[in-house]
Parts: sequence; C-alpha cells; structure tokens
Amino acid sequence: MPIYEYRCDGCGHALEALQRMSDAPLTLCPACGKEQLSKQISAASFRLKGGGWYETDFKTGKKKQLADSDSGSPAKGTTAGKDSPTKAAS
Repeated sequence: MPIYEYRCDGCGHALEALQRMSDAPLTLCPACGKEQLSKQISAASFRLKGGGWYETDFKTGKKKQLADSDSGSPAKGTTAGKDSPTKAAS
C-alpha cells in the first residue's frame, strides 16, 4: 500500500497516511478538525536504478522454465567477450 502525504490548508499541519489506492482521500485534519486536507504530490521514497533487474528474477514454476529456455542468447546491452565490437581498439 502506498503512503500518501497530506497538508491542511487551514493550519498547515502535515501528515502521512498508509492507504489503499482505492481509498477515498482524507479531508478531515486531525490537528484543527477542519475539512481542509489536501493530498500532496511527492517523489517515491526509493529508486530502481542500475543493472540486474530481469523479468525472470521473481518468476516461479512453469513461467520461469519458459523464460530460461529463451536465455540462450546474451542479454541486451551486455558484451559477449573481450573481442566485442563495442570496445575501442587499442
């Protein structure tokens, strides 16, 4: 479940709420009791960056076996060896 950030337009109180995506937004401020909460736009608290994320990492059973049968060729963006054409000649 995502964590949403809210701020009261009346008193400036800020809070975070763990809610389902299908839940209605909060409107009642717990600090002043007014119906002036607004949902804030914020960045995610984590990033998936770098290599190593493959579609087969979390597959199980038959799905993983099907993915393994396609793994005969090197992954896109990898080098096949030291004589790879992507390396500069010295």
